[in-house]
Amino acid sequence: MTDIVLRPARASDAQAMLEITARSVEGLAKAHYTPAQIKLWTEGRTADYYAAAIAKGRAHVAEQGGKVVGFVDSEIGELTRLFILPGVAGKGLGARLMEVGLAEAKRGHVGPIRIEATRNAVPFYEKFGFKVTGHGTFTRGEGNPPIEIVKMEGTGAEIGVRDSECSE
Repeated sequence: MTDIVLRPARASDAQAMLEITARSVEGLAKAHYTPAQIKLWTEGRTADYYAAAIAKGRAHVAEQGGKVVGFVDSEIGELTRLFILPGVAGKGLGARLMEVGLAEAKRGHVGPIRIEATRNAVPFYEKFGFKVTGHGTFTRGEGNPPIEIVKMEGTGAEIGVRDSECSE
């Protein structure tokens, strides 16, 4: 995927990030969640949700031909979101975004990085040395079905993100 460019996210990327989340969940998680859970994933969410994440300065996007096809967002000590369009899955883009996201999560942090993964993404994160530490759920609105997440921890050392590269 040499035609992919990774760059810091801009405010103008917020709508694309919302759409990528929806398309990624619809296309890549459908075997692991019910149609009702998938529908709820982004229901009520707007581009403003992603704009707030972008404003923190730790979000990056992947562009192909000038179009955003994936993104990663981190907080200190946590990789919070990594979503790609189904059409680019399985081609190494996730690993490239993972490296950038982990570097951001490690900036100003010592110790393991936390991830709350979708069930379908667990094997992806395990490839990079992350281990399951527990399970949890989140809900979107009262009376809606819970959506299971898998809590994971790791260092990301398996993809070459060294602590010395991530210090401030």
